[in-house]
Amino acid sequence: MAERKVILLEQDDLMHPNTGESNYNESAYYNFFDPHTRTGGFVRLGNRPNEGYAEMTTCFYLPDSTVAFMFQRPEIHDNDAHDAGGLKFQVIEPFKNHRVTYSGKVCTLVDPLEMSDPAKAFKSNPYAKALLEIDYRATAPGWGGELRGKSGDRWVSPKNQGDPEAQFAKGHLEQLGRATGRLVVGDREYRINGLGLRDHSWGPRYWQAPKYYRWLTMNFDDALGAMATVTVNRDGSEHPGGFVARKGQPFVQIRKVDIQTEYAGPQQLHDKIKVTAWMNGSDEPALITGKVISMIPLRNRRAGMVTRIAEGMTEWRWGDKVGYGLSEYLDHLEE
Repeated sequence: MAERKVILLEQDDLMHPNTGESNYNESAYYNFFDPHTRTGGFVRLGNRPNEGYAEMTTCFYLPDSTVAFMFQRPEIHDNDAHDAGGLKFQVIEPFKNHRVTYSGKVCTLVDPLEMSDPAKAFKSNPYAKALLEIDYRATAPGWGGELRGKSGDRWVSPKNQGDPEAQFAKGHLEQLGRATGRLVVGDREYRINGLGLRDHSWGPRYWQAPKYYRWLTMNFDDALGAMATVTVNRDGSEHPGGFVARKGQPFVQIRKVDIQTEYAGPQQLHDKIKVTAWMNGSDEPALITGKVISMIPLRNRRAGMVTRIAEGMTEWRWGDKVGYGLSEYLDHLEE
């Protein structure tokens, strides 16, 4: 297989073969925000079939600044579907239409920052029943894929040669979309008609593998969206990237990203963001600013390492355009 490059296949929108690593993960994630009702959120299922469970997360940012949140590790025995803990993702038509549903309980946090200590937060805050029913339809093509080799007229996945414990994903795709439907929390129902971004990853993963990353998703309208990211690996190497999607035009790749952050509060969580992005085909960078409008800090622990994944629903400004999306910062607290 002399030729290798990152290729996105239609089958990548479906489930992938379990390649057997103890930390094999296949995850799917959807975010959305309705600027008219000021309601949004994200949901995620990360199947870990060789560890016997899925990571199930639901997080809803409500108009009164309450965040309704749930995390569970429901038992699973295979990697046949994303369907665990009351959360279910269905691919109706690859890269065009998905169905996302959740039926279960959520912990309602008037002060979402309490989730920095999840055991305490889950014990000291009330619970409510929640129902999510949304259709998720693409507003742009899929972006990303997997590094594959050419074999005859087919692109095939090479055997994984790296250390699984040092990996974060073998393949990864993202896609901008529009979510329509409803969210019910307790006795309140919220209609959803907003933009968002979804992703899908497969391959070995530990949250502790990178040194840190910044992942910024942005939707300005149906015709303009973007994603910008910087990942710094344990060896100090920095990997910027992302894309700008404009309706009816090819993706513009982001080749360099500078992210300046103002932190706030005793937990020093990101609050204001200045993004300078250099794109292929232009010497002039784009300047995008963000302000977090609702924040919840999440936590993952492994082998004594405490990893914080801070999730900020963010208002973005790019020139005269105003948009919304998630700003996700991963850091290891002891570092």
